Amino acid sequence: MRVVRTPAEVRAELAGAERPLGLVPTMGALHAGHLALIRRARAENATVVASVFVNPLQFGPNEDFERYPRAFDSDVTQLRDAGVDLVYAPDVATMYPPGFTTAVDPGSVGERYEGALRPGHFRGVATVCTKLFATVRPERAYFGAKDAQQVAVLQRVVSDLDIGVELVVLPTVREPDGLALSSRNAYLDPGERAAAPALHRALDAIADAVRSGERDAQRAVARGRVELRPPLREAYLDVVDPRTFAPEAQIGAPALAIGSAWLGTTRLIDNEPIEARA
Repeated sequence: MRVVRTPAEVRAELAGAERPLGLVPTMGALHAGHLALIRRARAENATVVASVFVNPLQFGPNEDFERYPRAFDSDVTQLRDAGVDLVYAPDVATMYPPGFTTAVDPGSVGERYEGALRPGHFRGVATVCTKLFATVRPERAYFGAKDAQQVAVLQRVVSDLDIGVELVVLPTVREPDGLALSSRNAYLDPGERAAAPALHRALDAIADAVRSGERDAQRAVARGRVELRPPLREAYLDVVDPRTFAPEAQIGAPALAIGSAWLGTTRLIDNEPIEARA
């Protein structure tokens, strides 16, 4: 396995690579969810590339860019053990050199929920992923379903810009108590960690209401809101179209229960796919 730092090095390393090629974009601080993506990519592709880059464009001015977990040496060891062929780990100056001004705006799918709470976040996600796709030129790119709005944004970008990469989305990997794996879970203190699974219980309650025949989104969400007790503080809880992230007043199928809640200074996100019965 090689670790390279520039687009030119990536292209040189991959010039004769066997195809198909799978890309797993990451911000490092790897956990079991990332490794599930690597395993799937390894099973489906002749060549696997992973990127490790903490992207400043997707962090707001008061967010956690500086303290975001970084464990590069451990990440490289795990990627090597998982069978990755090439790691692309650029620095910020390589990705965004002086004079860099281009950005990819994904439009309305990135304006609500996470987009409203983190203005510019999805513009940063869309821009960095477009750059990674252009550099690595994979046939497939692998993402986790926990970041469902990110997936919807990237599906829109790939379709609108004719990028020609298949997005493979894997189910959320969870702890035994239901908490979705996230690098930011490391911020939680023991009390917060014990309370955190209530977010997924809230989403399960919404999904159960819909599966039992509820069509009114407000009533379904109210069922979920019962689970969000202190110390959790709701950021949002809703039912949306998973492709557009438009809220659904009357729930159809497919649909997605989405939620976010604060625990101390840490904000968790999660979702649960649901289908209304005919």
